[in-house]
Amino acid sequence: MSNPLSAAVGALLGTPAPALDGYDRLEEWLAARGVGLVEVAEPQEFSWPGHWIAVTETGRAVVMFGAPSAAVSGDLTDGETIRRGFVLAQHDLNLDRRTDRVRGVVSSIVIAGETAGPARDVQTCRAIVGRGLEGDRYSTGGGTFAAPGRLGQDLTLIDEVALEAAGIGAVDARRNIVTHGIDLDILVGRRFRIGGVVCMGERRAEPCAHLQRMTRPGVLRALVHRGGIHADVVAGGEIAIGDVVEPVEPVSA
Repeated sequence: MSNPLSAAVGALLGTPAPALDGYDRLEEWLAARGVGLVEVAEPQEFSWPGHWIAVTETGRAVVMFGAPSAAVSGDLTDGETIRRGFVLAQHDLNLDRRTDRVRGVVSSIVIAGETAGPARDVQTCRAIVGRGLEGDRYSTGGGTFAAPGRLGQDLTLIDEVALEAAGIGAVDARRNIVTHGIDLDILVGRRFRIGGVVCMGERRAEPCAHLQRMTRPGVLRALVHRGGIHADVVAGGEIAIGDVVEPVEPVSA
């Protein structure tokens, strides 16, 4: 059964949203566009001087607008109750204005062959389309958060400055590619190069309790909004220490 929010989300974004099963899949698709759905606490009483999405007791998703709000895409029939409500919000209001750090280099490459197993540094590694780094647990369908068809499973990237601030090393962080010099957040929703490899930035790689358990207390807090990004490989090849990381298309101010 497709997600009833997909059509309403597409109407708000002005582009068709895929009919994805489940809210998690839709959230992943939205994250590649730098936005997400925020659920409102009391949808029957909610009003907003902008667009939002109401989901009714029958499972329909209707676009609402205004304070007080009324339906502007579809209709609410008499007596139809709103059960859930969502606002479409940007992850970072300043993201589109970041244009000062658009080029960097690879400073470390890390792979772990088994889920929760030991990680290690390598000097070079082959990136495989639709799989990730050769020898890494996600390239063989493993990994703590692996799921069939999930976007952004191929590889993860993180800024070495964020790791220094968190007090952990590249191997401890278990991100595949550590970079220096580039603002990785600008790659979300964009194609970018790592040397001759082309990737698609899918979403931020926010820290979680699993990472903190494998490192030390306080790591999660230190890496909030600094945990790097998830990406997929769209044109494979070799990645090596020192390779340039940059968007395929220029980033304009």
